[in-house]
Amino acid sequence: MTESRLGREVARTLRREREQAGLTQQALAARSGLSQAAIARIERGDRLPSLTTADRLLAALGRQLRIEVEPLDSHLDAALDEMAGTVLAERIEVLRLDRITEALGDLPYVLSGGTAALLQGAPLPVDAVEIAVRWRDSPQFSALLDRTYAQRWNARWQEWGGIHTEPEEPGEHRWLTRYGELRARMCDELPEPIEVRLGERTYPVEPLVEVEVTDRRTAELLSRYRRRLAAATGEAPDRSAG
Repeated sequence: MTESRLGREVARTLRREREQAGLTQQALAARSGLSQAAIARIERGDRLPSLTTADRLLAALGRQLRIEVEPLDSHLDAALDEMAGTVLAERIEVLRLDRITEALGDLPYVLSGGTAALLQGAPLPVDAVEIAVRWRDSPQFSALLDRTYAQRWNARWQEWGGIHTEPEEPGEHRWLTRYGELRARMCDELPEPIEVRLGERTYPVEPLVEVEVTDRRTAELLSRYRRRLAAATGEAPDRSAG
């Protein structure tokens, strides 16, 4: 599945090797015999290539595939270490948080999940802007998705597009907008937010104590981060972010 760590790693590796070789996707397509569209899907993480296809693409770049194993979930520790060494402003820029929140306009929302944790000081790996939106604001949300040319994640085909974008329609609440990926937790009422001010901007953010109830993955990452921080400092784990 492209949603797996392996799929993301393959996508990053192929894109990095192609760029270091100074090749466009079209040029790599000509060398490998695959289509440019197929390479684009792989690099976006929309498609996990077979081992044969991955080997073929890397061979066209003068590289070869090597398989290694490591302790389960050790990539999470590496990601936490990487995020801890990156200033918050840079992480926000990579997420394109400000562009996405500007696009949200007057839609009532609260930043949630990993995005909320990040803004409250937890150096977690976050690859999409996450928000909470009320069901009754779905028409306004749908109009926003149309304005940003959003494509919805198609879990069946493991790619973006091909299904209705409206939140009421069946499917995961994930969209790829012109500014980046946006994920939504649809709810009857918004969580009571706190305000987090960074520079000239103020963000409505779901408190960490609520995030840990509503987002299992973020809660697990927070717990992992706190255990590692406690082990490094010799102190008992603290439920605060930093």
